Amino acid sequence: MTLTIEREQEFVNQFHYDARNYEWEKENGTPETSLNVQFQLVPTDTLERVSEEDTAIHAVLTYMIVLDNIVLSGFVSQLNYIRGRVLKEQEELEQEELTQLAAPLFDLLKRLVYETTEVALDQPGINLEF
Repeated sequence: MTLTIEREQEFVNQFHYDARNYEWEKENGTPETSLNVQFQLVPTDTLERVSEEDTAIHAVLTYMIVLDNIVLSGFVSQLNYIRGRVLKEQEELEQEELTQLAAPLFDLLKRLVYETTEVALDQPGINLEF
């Protein structure tokens, strides 16, 4: 089912760039790349832009991306309004719908990584593929 989604602006809650410290990693372990998307239903009585026929859902992407010489970590989020559909639990959404809700967060992460690595490394940016 295709969702009718009205989105607020994506928000970079946290973005961290670290040069890899291989000495520290010998003692503490090598970091691993991880991506985690979570969805939280937002009570509609707390929002002005939601009617009784809509659902508000907050999408959050936390990430750690380990590259050759750097580690990028943080989280980005976005508030979404699903118009014309009332959800009581996020489990009511199909995987395709969850993917549709999370897509702008992955696009933002790709852009953050590309532009940050382009500037920080003074070379063409790194393209992430999801």
